[in-house]
Amino acid sequence: MRKLASIQVLQTSFASLLVLSLFLHGLSSSTLVHYMLDQHRHVSWAVLWCTFLALFLYIRSRPRRVFMVDYSCFKPDFDQKASFEVCEYILSRNDRVTPASDQFMKGIYRKSGLGDETYLPPYILNNDDTTNRHAAALEELEQGMYGAVSDLLAKTGVSASDVDHVIVACGVMSPSPSPTSMIVNRFGLKESVRSFNLSGMGCGSGVMAVDLAGRLLRRERKPSYALVVVTESISLNWYFGENRSMLVTNCIFRQGAAAALLTNQRTGSVKLELLRWLRTHHGADDRSYRAAFQEEDENGTAGFALTKDLIRVAGEGLRAHIRTLAPRVLPYSQLLAYAYASLKSRLLGADAAKPQVPDFTTAFEHICVHTGGKAVIENISRVLKLGDHVTEPSRMTLHRFGNTSSSLVFYEYAYFEAKQRVKKGDKVWMLAFGTGFKVGSLVWKAMRDSSLDSTNPWADCIHRYPLKAW
Repeated sequence: MRKLASIQVLQTSFASLLVLSLFLHGLSSSTLVHYMLDQHRHVSWAVLWCTFLALFLYIRSRPRRVFMVDYSCFKPDFDQKASFEVCEYILSRNDRVTPASDQFMKGIYRKSGLGDETYLPPYILNNDDTTNRHAAALEELEQGMYGAVSDLLAKTGVSASDVDHVIVACGVMSPSPSPTSMIVNRFGLKESVRSFNLSGMGCGSGVMAVDLAGRLLRRERKPSYALVVVTESISLNWYFGENRSMLVTNCIFRQGAAAALLTNQRTGSVKLELLRWLRTHHGADDRSYRAAFQEEDENGTAGFALTKDLIRVAGEGLRAHIRTLAPRVLPYSQLLAYAYASLKSRLLGADAAKPQVPDFTTAFEHICVHTGGKAVIENISRVLKLGDHVTEPSRMTLHRFGNTSSSLVFYEYAYFEAKQRVKKGDKVWMLAFGTGFKVGSLVWKAMRDSSLDSTNPWADCIHRYPLKAW
């Protein structure tokens, strides 16, 4: 934990003494104050004491600022790459895949927007049966979490014993001992560490985990660190049946994990400041609740179904979400234009004038759009009226890494950094969807210019992006 240097303590002391002297000088020159001190000395000192006490309590109780020190994205080994040819081989060797299902998945893959360098866990690449899936899922979990956390601690120079909170988000796997216990055991975190395990929130759980970390750190009085780890298990949820809504997940989900270190103490090394966060939950609507659902098919085979309602639900959820977010982040010019267009539409009728969609690029220099799939990206682009240059990082992330679930926003932000587009003071919007149905947003401000380091997952391929055709 960083302590104030001696010169900083001396500077703070002199500044406090100067402010107090000026304040007392101002009081002594006031006629009213002289009268109060002469006639009501005890009351005056009581008021003065209460004022100082109230000021002290206000300074102590106000929320602290939250920063991201750094983050790390896990990059699997080269031999785990899943090209179209490799995926064809995986299908052809499995006698439980019918010709109809084989052709369906090949068709989905060709239209998915995924490239030939995404990653699959060893279990999917090397096995055709459903035995030992739990052990394989744990191996995948450990590979991603330990790799990301090890790299993060090495990059930041922060000791594992300095971590005060550890949060692990894994959408569809909840083993015992928990993932946070696995982290504590592997890296030797202190006994007083507070641990939180988040599950069942799908691709949005990474944003939700940062949301939780931010809320914890803002209430801490002392400088603290929160370690956020986001991962997923492809091995445990690979579908071996014939339900087409469940087969889709085999085509777009790929292995990935990320870790981020947050703190409530500003230092020269922090990368981003967390300005705002927002979560909206649309699970009261039945179709939204079941848009992405884990269940068994008619033959009793477990899988994760992505229904035809998913794109519609995502669009409706996004519209409701930005109605809450927009007043908090948009400049006044955009808010006034939007209010005028909406009023005009109501007065003249829906056919006479359509409500204006606010231009979110006026509030953010960079937007990390949910990389859920090609159709999801296109729908978000249509709802928010975003150009191809805005959704470029999302589309390229889908091509290079696939849908890595909860960690996707970190791979996408790494694209911005690899291109060195983020400048000090820029604002970044991270947007993600989760099962249930949830929409989550994080708003960041860059504290320094971005740079391409050797641990960036795009380091060896960024020169090939963006692609001309997607």
